[in-house]
Amino acid sequence: MMKKTLIASAIAAATFSGAVMAQGTMSAAEMAAKMESMPTVYGNIQYAFAHDNFDGGPSTVEHFDNGSTLGVKHDHEIAPGITGFFKLELEGLNADDKNGDDNGINDGDFAGLTELDEAYIGVKGDSFGQVWVGSDDSTYERAVTEIAEYFEVATINQGVDYSTGEGDLVQYMSPSFSGLSVWAAVQVNGDADSRTGGTKSYPYQLAAVYEMDGLELAAAVDSNDNGDGNGENTYGLRASYNINDLRVTGEYHTRKDASDTFGVIGYYTIGANQFALSYEMTQYDDQAAEFAGLDSSTITLQALHNLSDNMYVYFEGYLGGGDEVWEYEDSQGNTAVTDERTIASVGAVYYF
Repeated sequence: MMKKTLIASAIAAATFSGAVMAQGTMSAAEMAAKMESMPTVYGNIQYAFAHDNFDGGPSTVEHFDNGSTLGVKHDHEIAPGITGFFKLELEGLNADDKNGDDNGINDGDFAGLTELDEAYIGVKGDSFGQVWVGSDDSTYERAVTEIAEYFEVATINQGVDYSTGEGDLVQYMSPSFSGLSVWAAVQVNGDADSRTGGTKSYPYQLAAVYEMDGLELAAAVDSNDNGDGNGENTYGLRASYNINDLRVTGEYHTRKDASDTFGVIGYYTIGANQFALSYEMTQYDDQAAEFAGLDSSTITLQALHNLSDNMYVYFEGYLGGGDEVWEYEDSQGNTAVTDERTIASVGAVYYF
């Protein structure tokens, strides 16, 4: 492996040197400009170890890759005040086990970067905002789903019921007008798209976000026009406040004949350490759903320590409660439920 790395490095160096020589001798300023114009490569390795226990049911221990990624991004000036940009991020590395499951790709020899996380291109400017096309976190997610997206392992955090995905998106963010910005997205599902079964649909999301001093207020809607059997919109609200080293956020999401979810989270930062505590609850309204009329809740505690600018470690504890909503498979292979599930996890992340 080391020989391959050294050879690859030598080839890269020779290629770059050849390009420089072909253009003649470069000054230090020209060399710096050349390096500045190159794309940025970034990535991370994420490991986690978790103990998962169902009250009255099984208890398991697992060490796993918690979402390692590798990406590249770049931007450049198209015209004065207008910037073009792109981003490509891959995941599915399975960094905990090189012979692990990779869905049949590479015959199990190495999982590799087999899954697309983000890929988009766009333009932005101070006068008109930002527009981009491709796969990215959706407008609804970025505006109002802070709690579920924050934690590292997040196995039993409460999910929000909205159906517009993160692919085939055209998104827009306006400039800030005295703290207020408007966001929008539309997902383009054509009749030649196998993912939608050949049915055209154009689900959309809208959001308004207001920021002033330490206060943040956001409201969003997802049209859910994806043919999932419930055409009702999802509405979400978020309020956050920052004061010194403390941040507090509250959320509420609702979809008629489906579910209502609310939660609150607090973060406190002291030096290289951060502590977070959250409570989330979902009430299921859908009478056709498995858990109709039942409640599900999650309490999550995190303690995180930054070892350096590129590495941190953490502990997370999850307590899932509510009604009989936590499913597991018993020793006979039958599906069973319990009203309590707990997870204790530790992890480490190195990023660059």
